[in-house]
Amino acid sequence: MNVENTLKERTAKGLIWGGLSNGIMQLFSAMFGLILMYELDADDYGKFAALNIFAALANALQESGFIAALCNKKEPTHEEYNAVFWFNILVSATLYLILWFCAPLIADFYNDPDYVVLSRVIFLGFLFSGIGTAQRAYLFGHLMVKETSICNICGVLISGIIGVTLACNGFHYWGLVIQAVSFVVVVQTMAWYFSPWRPTAPFRTGRQKRPGYSPHGSQLSTINYQLSAILAPAWQMFGFSSKLMITNIFNILNREAFSVLLKKYISNHVAGIYTQARKWDDMASNTINGMVTSVAQPTLAQVNEDTERYRSVFRKMMRFTCFVTFPAMFGLAIIAQDFILLVGKEKWAESGLILALLCIHGAVVPITTLYSNLTISRGKSNINLACTIGQCLAVWAGLIPLYPKGLMPMVLYFIGLNVAWLGIWQWCAKRLIGLRWRETLKDILPFLVFTLAVHSFTWWATGGIPIMWLRLLSRIVMAATLYAGIMWISGAKIMRESIEYLAPSNFPFRGGKKSHKNKPDSQE
Repeated sequence: MNVENTLKERTAKGLIWGGLSNGIMQLFSAMFGLILMYELDADDYGKFAALNIFAALANALQESGFIAALCNKKEPTHEEYNAVFWFNILVSATLYLILWFCAPLIADFYNDPDYVVLSRVIFLGFLFSGIGTAQRAYLFGHLMVKETSICNICGVLISGIIGVTLACNGFHYWGLVIQAVSFVVVVQTMAWYFSPWRPTAPFRTGRQKRPGYSPHGSQLSTINYQLSAILAPAWQMFGFSSKLMITNIFNILNREAFSVLLKKYISNHVAGIYTQARKWDDMASNTINGMVTSVAQPTLAQVNEDTERYRSVFRKMMRFTCFVTFPAMFGLAIIAQDFILLVGKEKWAESGLILALLCIHGAVVPITTLYSNLTISRGKSNINLACTIGQCLAVWAGLIPLYPKGLMPMVLYFIGLNVAWLGIWQWCAKRLIGLRWRETLKDILPFLVFTLAVHSFTWWATGGIPIMWLRLLSRIVMAATLYAGIMWISGAKIMRESIEYLAPSNFPFRGGKKSHKNKPDSQE
């Protein structure tokens, strides 16, 4: 088997495992979310929403810039993994101590003394997040998507059980807080189990000879020298990884802007309504986004030396992303209000329309992630950072003057900005790999047009069904059937290739029809 086929097979398996794991994760998350939705109210979610930014930051450290930095290296050494491990331990412990003392300031900001204890508990996520970073980097860089999937599934399952148990026993928002922390702990523990790499001690016994070494030097100076030597490879990667870490922070500030502003300036209730809608949007979007994230950068990094091949691989990933993302997210949009009313009853009715609108944002997220991975794999983390900071500043600059007008104008601005910002990412892609606008539109528009046509017809055809659960089920079945049928008849190569990887060799429709010109993703 040649290198290209091997890469193609590993990428396909990564996408399959990424999709399977994220599907299972979101299924468990949905199951626990439904229970929590029934047990808790908007005020409970609003209370947690104010601290969710810190839980998100702790989780982001698990995917810190060092994971991408190690992945971009052809063959990372033990010393480089070891440096990343001990560096992250030091950073995590330092962050926890700083934030511990900042807890009273957070409580003062929200005028709620409960946040002192709540903050210090949720900050434990920072303490544990650095423990498994090197192990997760090893799994990520070696495309061990199956093992990474199991880590994440176990994290969602165990933390979900803990959160639901606490909520059902009267601990209310504490269930959400403990669930967030326990997720980090479980994922890091599982990463240690699956990764064969192990750290070595940061200090050696005895004094090491070095330039300027004196046999009468203190033991402390020897330890300082050894620590500097151990961390040296991490510092060498820090120029690249720090930009990605800052990018992650700004991504979170972008995503959590609503939680902070709504909790501070409007009410717990409105913050909870938005948080509930955003949670379901993220669950659906993250299913596809996780598939892209699990394979995009490692795969693109392996073809980095051949720009033409790189562009071809990137375009195929773009087509697959649009093929899956558009029907999934717009499908959720047409059932959003019925879904919220069925599972959450009238107390969550306001979240239905917000969820339907946020699905537009959810459809954009995986495409943005793919562009982001393009800049990272090309070694241009500075471009990735600039795009993310610019987007974050634009979000806050728009939301701050809009919050007095209420939630809906804020949501519409947020969605419009995220869609428009794709133009900035495409401009960067054109400069980095010569990807032209018409090529991108050719990869995206057929799937978008077919999706909008199918879902608009489905919405109209099923609108007269009076029974809510039957209307919801009818829309899912009709939209899925029509979309799959149109993709098959039009000869969409992405659909046929997906069937080839998923179906057994004797499957009667395996391979489908030959692709034709001007059909979706007919471009090789």
